[in-house]
Amino acid sequence: MNISSVETSLQVEAKTCGCKEKGRTISYSFIDSYHSLCIDKWDIIWNQIRACEKLVKYSDDDDKRIIEHEIGELKTMLDLLS
Repeated sequence: MNISSVETSLQVEAKTCGCKEKGRTISYSFIDSYHSLCIDKWDIIWNQIRACEKLVKYSDDDDKRIIEHEIGELKTMLDLLS
């Protein structure tokens, strides 16, 4: 049997959630994961950073601060894994 499919990179979508009184956070969801059991931690964190960078373009000032803080934390985790 010949299977012809192209493996695509992992796609992650980031969203801000929560209310201002209790604190806003970032949530992530995976889109079309090809091999969900074979995902490396480094790849997940890298794609979370990319998703946050896309999200920050369309956010207001309050959310930008939260997203930029999240990007900083993710980059620190990425450095620790390297």
